Amino acid sequence: MTAGQLVKLVEQGLELVGAGDRADLRKRLHQAMVRLQDPSIRVIVVGEFKQGKSKLINALVNAPVCPVDDDIATSLPTIVRYGEPASAAVLVPATDSPAGNAAANAGGNAAVDGGDGSIERRPVELSDLPALVSEQGNPGNSRKFAAAEVCLPRRILSGGLTIIDSPGVGGMGSTHTLTTLTALPTADAMLLVSDASQEYTEPELRFLRQAMRITPSVAAVLSKTDLYPDWRRVEELDRAHLVTVAPDIPLFPLSADLRLEAARLQDTELNTESGFPDLVAHLRNEVVGKAQRIQRRSVSQDLLSVTENLRLSLQSELEALENPGGTPQMLAALEQAKTEADELRKRSARWQLTLSDGINDLIADMEYDLRDRLRRIQKEAETAIDQGDPGPVWTQFSQWLEECVAAAVSDTFVWTSERSQWLAAQVAEHFAADEVSLPVLHVSDSGDALDPVDQMPELDSGRVNPIQKVLIGMRGSYGGVLMFGLLTGIFGMALINPLSVGAGLLLGRKAYREDKETRLKRRQGEAKALVRRQLDDVTFQVGKQLKDRLRLVQRTIRDHFTEIADEYHRSLSDSVAAAQKAANSYAQEKEGRIRDIKAELRKVDALHRAAEAVSAEAAAAGTRTAAGV
Repeated sequence: MTAGQLVKLVEQGLELVGAGDRADLRKRLHQAMVRLQDPSIRVIVVGEFKQGKSKLINALVNAPVCPVDDDIATSLPTIVRYGEPASAAVLVPATDSPAGNAAANAGGNAAVDGGDGSIERRPVELSDLPALVSEQGNPGNSRKFAAAEVCLPRRILSGGLTIIDSPGVGGMGSTHTLTTLTALPTADAMLLVSDASQEYTEPELRFLRQAMRITPSVAAVLSKTDLYPDWRRVEELDRAHLVTVAPDIPLFPLSADLRLEAARLQDTELNTESGFPDLVAHLRNEVVGKAQRIQRRSVSQDLLSVTENLRLSLQSELEALENPGGTPQMLAALEQAKTEADELRKRSARWQLTLSDGINDLIADMEYDLRDRLRRIQKEAETAIDQGDPGPVWTQFSQWLEECVAAAVSDTFVWTSERSQWLAAQVAEHFAADEVSLPVLHVSDSGDALDPVDQMPELDSGRVNPIQKVLIGMRGSYGGVLMFGLLTGIFGMALINPLSVGAGLLLGRKAYREDKETRLKRRQGEAKALVRRQLDDVTFQVGKQLKDRLRLVQRTIRDHFTEIADEYHRSLSDSVAAAQKAANSYAQEKEGRIRDIKAELRKVDALHRAAEAVSAEAAAAGTRTAAGV
């Protein structure tokens, strides 16, 4: 079934709900309509700097939409989607709003999300875009753009595929990785790009493991195969690494230059050699096709729920009209069901207790997990400090500590996100009579988690210039010269003589060594204190953010399932009211009302059958895809 046919079914549902007082059902169908009218299927392309991400996207769409140069690096996300005619725009956050500030801080993820009215689109010329999205023309995103957007009339994008070129993360262990992870919850799939110069590094594999826990659809790309003759060996090593992460991650060896040359020459054989047809087929079948099946299933579930709620009220009234004698028993059954729904709505209901206990446990586990990770980093840092002088290597040590902290924080955020989804599923089990949707939770959004944390303070390098060394030695040798000079004076020797000078040199050297050891111990103590203070600051700031987000998760889950319980309760209340009204109807009104109800029921049943067909079709398509048919 096409998207247009689904839109017609939703329109039929809205017509059946009508302008009555079931605002909850209208809201649900309106939300389904919004999802259908925005078929954007987001694929984010990630990787370190200079791995060929931008050229990969240019080759996919056969247009120079992303700047490519040895001296140019992408400084903000570039969103490439379908549009006619070709156009470009920069997305500017409204910085006076909280959402706008969040978009700016998160590197344009609000733009990736689709915006909430806080994003302003400013049209620009396509030729001006490279200067706006690159480090050369916009260093460090100094212009504070959220993202850039390019619309192209390309067949590969016509099905709703949206490709996002993310900035290079500058080392998969850096804090920039948090920003990249932030965009993943809103993406339908991710492409990890690594060139054929070497096999995957440990930071890349760590990032891949984290990404797999956030977005289920991940593919790997081995780029620049035309530049490295031994790329097949690297491909073999990369496939072995991918198996250790997940056995079903596909790897596509590609050459963007061959693809672009094939497009210029219209050479099908050269295009096949580039490797891009396999990637295009994967995007079309596994990413776009799967997203469309999920969308159809979601809309069909909304339609089924709405029609069941409508049928309950209409069927109750019809039975009361056609069988007045059975009305008391029916009313009693409906009242009992209504009472049960009332209990479900109350705070004392089991799902509310599950949610409350689950959030409290999750907060405690989150705090322990974060502290445990940071405690291990602290022990490792203190061991490294004890093994040498931290002063000369303090810059490198601070960078290592920053990377370790960023990795630990992102791991905690991802783990907390998984537990939040698990908790939502546990709450949903209390509604097991029907298949209910789960709320969308973005706890793994960790892009600004370390923003409140100050940079690591500087530490004295411990370097001593020659003059200071001499002064330290003289200060230590003074006593030796004086003591031995007086001692040898008994034998008629001068105060300063070879023996007293020799003793002064020995004691001066000893004093310098002791001073050096003292200064080293002091620097080691200061370094440990700085590490503890830095990690305490991280624990305080990140812990507070995680608690706030988990409270937001609690409210989101509570509101989501309260709405479902209220919807069920409302349907039963309407059914009771309709049955009571039918029991009190006059005889002459009954026949006409019965005809109207039966006509409405026929429409509701027809829509229900159509929704069931859509659901079955989506399930069958998913089964065929899983079986590789």
